Amino acid sequence: MLLAIDIGNTNIKYGIFKGDELVASFRVSSRLTRTADEYGSVLVNLLSDGGVRKKDIDGIIMSSVIPSLNYTMCHMCEYFFGISPLMVGPGIKTGLNIKVENAKEVGADRIVNSVSAYNKYGGPVVVIDFGTATTFNVIDKDGVLIGGVIAPGIKTSLESLVKSTAQLPMIELVSPKKVIAKNTETNMQAGIIFGFAGLVDNILNKIRKELGEDKITVVATGGMGEIIAKEVRSISVVDRRLTLDGLRIIYGLNKIDNQAK
Repeated sequence: MLLAIDIGNTNIKYGIFKGDELVASFRVSSRLTRTADEYGSVLVNLLSDGGVRKKDIDGIIMSSVIPSLNYTMCHMCEYFFGISPLMVGPGIKTGLNIKVENAKEVGADRIVNSVSAYNKYGGPVVVIDFGTATTFNVIDKDGVLIGGVIAPGIKTSLESLVKSTAQLPMIELVSPKKVIAKNTETNMQAGIIFGFAGLVDNILNKIRKELGEDKITVVATGGMGEIIAKEVRSISVVDRRLTLDGLRIIYGLNKIDNQAK
């Protein structure tokens, strides 16, 4: 079985694959203060609860946007599973052509999502990841990552709003029934949800014009993807396992490449 690890700014996602089948997935918070032993013991317990034994894991792939956690997580993989993980980064085979000013600036998570989206849905395709930041990745019909957009994250914006004001409360992020809201909570929900829906719509319209393409598949992923997708008709599909599938695809490419050598 393959263990796929996606280290994000807020959460670490684990996926267990048996072939192409995702048999289990887990999510824990990303904490710099945790040790390799702490991460490992939690993961082993989660695996056990999911009916997966340590010895069932015969491969590990990892992507990360927190470099300071990489050593800890690599040590965890080596100590608990006896496997050095394949890291998504320079030199790894992805099958993705990246045409931006500096390919090294493109985050591992954006590369993985782009690989996954093009392999699953073809091109042209736009991937919107509603995470700690809201990122747009644009992949053309030939499978080339030609650029993207980075905007504030939805939860990040809410937290900033609450921290910067004296009387606004932390609220649940759900779509209100109307945009003209009647109380503080629904006022905030309308501003955040409908505001980000407008942001997404406007950026997608500009992307279509620049590409000269009317028909573009738009894939939403990340924690808030489903909520915004209900407000944006041009989002084609919500794919919560997009990143984990991308890690599986990249692992397969590199495993085949190594076997060929």
